[in-house]
Amino acid sequence: MSLADDLYRETILDHYHNPRNNGSIDNASATVEGVNPLCGDELTLYLKLTPSGLIEDVKLTAHGCSINTASGSMMSEAILGQSVERAQKIIEDFKTMMLTKEDETVFEDELEELEALRGVKKYPVRIKCALLPWNTLLEGIETARQAQAK
Repeated sequence: MSLADDLYRETILDHYHNPRNNGSIDNASATVEGVNPLCGDELTLYLKLTPSGLIEDVKLTAHGCSINTASGSMMSEAILGQSVERAQKIIEDFKTMMLTKEDETVFEDELEELEALRGVKKYPVRIKCALLPWNTLLEGIETARQAQAK
């Protein structure tokens, strides 16, 4: 096992044991649930957008494996305070990293922690665990935007 693998494992375990942005938001712009019935992962994502389209707050409650919890924690840190457009670009880059064999995805310094999840690709059955928070976020953004348009 390489030093990089050890560092990635430490990062994932830190986010699993100390998830960032854990909890709920009163008066959220969107509240959506994500479920992976194959492994039992579940999460509820709370998203609050400003009228101008910034992600003012994001919280999650996750139940399931360490990958799901860690991925949601890292995702919440990556998108908090970002514009919806910037968040969608981060989501796209993350999904490319997770779903392509020869991925060339390189994250900016402030997002490089997401690369810890690259190792999950060695276990194809766990990729869905890592993607669940991100796919739930996409649904949350769409739900929040629809609510703002009304």
